[in-house]
Amino acid sequence: MLFQVEMTVKLPPDMPAEQAAEIKATEKAYAEDLQHQGKWRHLWRVAGSYSNVSIFDVEDNAELQALVSSLPLFPYMDISVKPLCRHPSSVRDDDS
Repeated sequence: MLFQVEMTVKLPPDMPAEQAAEIKATEKAYAEDLQHQGKWRHLWRVAGSYSNVSIFDVEDNAELQALVSSLPLFPYMDISVKPLCRHPSSVRDDDS
């Protein structure tokens, strides 16, 4: 199943810079691993904000919940999820 996931990160202003850098590095490694697995198919930065729009390709909403809630930045995110389905006019074969 494909899901569009919009994530906005809101780190506490008083979080020590070293702690923030460590969480971000761990997050990056986890996100890259999920991309290599094919679970996190697309990742785009929203210009001008600490946000992204992503496409996840997972078995079901339970798997999505497990992956997203395991993100190191999860406690500091506002997240919006939309399930997606193939559009009948799509010319892509790999977007199901």
